[in-house]
Amino acid sequence: MSAKYIFVTGGVVSSLGKGLAAASIGCLLESRGLKVSLQKFDPYLNVDPGTMSPFQHGEVFVTDDGAETDLDLGHYERFTHARLSRDNNLTTGRIYEQIITKERRGDYLGKTVQVIPHVTNEIKAAMKKVSQDVDVSLVEIGGTVGDIESLPFIEAIRQMRQELGRENTIFMHVTLVPWIAAAGELKTKPTQHSVKELLSVGIQPDILLCRTDRFLPKELKSKIALFCNVEEEAVITAKDVASIYEVPLVFAHENVDTLALKYLH
Repeated sequence: MSAKYIFVTGGVVSSLGKGLAAASIGCLLESRGLKVSLQKFDPYLNVDPGTMSPFQHGEVFVTDDGAETDLDLGHYERFTHARLSRDNNLTTGRIYEQIITKERRGDYLGKTVQVIPHVTNEIKAAMKKVSQDVDVSLVEIGGTVGDIESLPFIEAIRQMRQELGRENTIFMHVTLVPWIAAAGELKTKPTQHSVKELLSVGIQPDILLCRTDRFLPKELKSKIALFCNVEEEAVITAKDVASIYEVPLVFAHENVDTLALKYLH
């Protein structure tokens, strides 16, 4: 049986914790007896983060096969039993390098090499490569929805939904619900605009992980559900916590794993 996929995207601002969200969901799914794989796509043109300043992008995580990868892979390995390799972290630079190598070899048989289908096919092949022999593959798309760099990856996961069907894929979107101290209230407008941006590239999110500093009241969840076209139970409070290891507990309290399994049949 082929793997099912959970695609994690982020909106509004960067550094919302998509990697920790993916790792925490992987942890919860493993606790249910499922075997998981995790993968991160980074939209920058560097081939890997090994040559990048750690002040700009964080410390690299070195995998068993010696690859210098994104620090999120460290979260994946600490939160789950997954053993990761260079194939679990790909960048735009590495994907383009592979495509140009194939083009120079003549693999495309004289065809015009384009973003669609050649780049998107390369991305999809990379997703399928690491999802063999697992039940669920969690795929994190780096960057923020609306960035020009991440468009090929967003298009690739849209195609994956079309190929595999709704029962085998979930779109999970990490967004921000800020507390405006002067007004004394939580604001949903950034989340609405982020989902609208995602819809403009053909993706309707199934689950919203709302980053906030307090639990969302029921009426606010209802409002987000209405404007973003998701079920109310799919509006999840991704609350700030003192330790990152509390994130799976918050998600368990919000029944994220139960909801994911319901959507994946």
